[in-house]
Amino acid sequence: MLAKVHSCAVIGLEAEPIHVEVDIASGLERITLVGLPDTAVRESGERVRAAITNSGFFFPQHRLTINLAPADLRKEGPAYDLPIALGILSATRQLLADVDDALIMGELSLDGSVRHINGALPIAMRAQMAGYRRIFVPAIDAPEAALVEGLEVYPVVSLSALVGHLSGQHMIEKYENQLTFDEETEPMFPISFEDIKGQEHAKRALEIACAGGHNCLLKGSPGAGKTLLARALPSILPRLTLKEAMDITQIYSVADALTAGEPLVRTRPFRAPHHTISHAGLVGGGRWPKPGEISLAHRGILFLDELPEFGSRNLETLRQPLEDRVVTISRASGSLTFPANFVLIAAMNPCPCGHYGDERKECTCSMSMVQRYQKRISGPLMDRIDIHLDVVRVPFQKLAALEGGECSRVIRARVEAARQVQETRFAELRKPSVLINGDMGPAEVQTFCQIGAEGKNLLRTAVQQMNLSARAYHRVLKLARTIADLAGEQMIQPSHLAEALQYRPRELG
Repeated sequence: MLAKVHSCAVIGLEAEPIHVEVDIASGLERITLVGLPDTAVRESGERVRAAITNSGFFFPQHRLTINLAPADLRKEGPAYDLPIALGILSATRQLLADVDDALIMGELSLDGSVRHINGALPIAMRAQMAGYRRIFVPAIDAPEAALVEGLEVYPVVSLSALVGHLSGQHMIEKYENQLTFDEETEPMFPISFEDIKGQEHAKRALEIACAGGHNCLLKGSPGAGKTLLARALPSILPRLTLKEAMDITQIYSVADALTAGEPLVRTRPFRAPHHTISHAGLVGGGRWPKPGEISLAHRGILFLDELPEFGSRNLETLRQPLEDRVVTISRASGSLTFPANFVLIAAMNPCPCGHYGDERKECTCSMSMVQRYQKRISGPLMDRIDIHLDVVRVPFQKLAALEGGECSRVIRARVEAARQVQETRFAELRKPSVLINGDMGPAEVQTFCQIGAEGKNLLRTAVQQMNLSARAYHRVLKLARTIADLAGEQMIQPSHLAEALQYRPRELG
């Protein structure tokens, strides 16, 4: 007998339909699984055998051939257990049901219960696109799959429960999405800008970085507040839209990084990997490539503390994502592209001892040591950072003051207003890749970053005296455009250019 069940494979962030075909033929008992499976898929035969037996059904004592089609598409993970088990039960006539309109996924325990799988959201999105009416997923993943509208989602607890439902004996109640998403909701943050005393210059620079999506490097002595400033950034980032939340959730679903009980990501990501992170952990990869930290920071913040301590290979790999907003991972079997549209916030000490340029504590490093330490960050990477900020110590008077800083809610309102201006400006372009000023390419810079004669003279002098590259020239203009947006100005004024230029790096003295 031959039976067919529909399933799905997750490749990168996309899902592809898979047809699980089960054929039972005469001969000695043997399970042959074909269709480019990995080790976890090949081991499903023993899991399925135990699950079927322990659920009260019989396992055929014949030769089984299981094909996962198309055969040239790799299959990984244990999520094919449930469709394989249903295929066997259908082929042995223990289950008589039409499942042509259903997509089925799930890992089986030996007792027949259904366990969690990765990628429930992209699988549900693909099921809707492919025209399936129903989808059966593990009960724990039903809230995530139910985020997709127009699809009947059924939470499956066990193999026997699914067979009972398909047989019409004990119906599984369709999962109804109870989630609501309000873009006006005020999220809670552990650290806010009002908790930070002083550092008004740094707060202004970080407000500009959030408003236009500009990369920022914080440099200063230990204890000056670099890490605290970076960790307060989520409190002034614009609130997520539903589309952005779905995009982020899709990445986290594939990476199995969703918080338990939270099927939808509601706040912008803030990722802060340790400097000992591997190359694959940072940019993504592995034998079967998965998203890395830069993709998990999509539409949010990637914070790299102690920047010079990161491996040079890791840092240089960031150059392409910082320009293209995507990262491409190539393997012999093909290439996968993951989104990586993040704002880079980095922090570092100015020298090995940390006190170069400190007014209160003398630096013990020689000039050659300082130069060697700072040159761990290559020139091309530094050129891709728009804002270079010196964070100085906060004086005692401000530390001891009772009043706090400006409220994060007020700052975020200005950031959101500037983002709204940019959204209106770029709507006519109809380019999904250009949403904020930091996304602009040379063509958009030429169109939207017009400056007057006085501004041109100022910029000409700056290019000559500061030896700005063509990339740095464009980044200064994009930064000035954001400053003008925050000020509510249509044209970029010389004062906006002057402020943008002061954030360029300074040579060692």
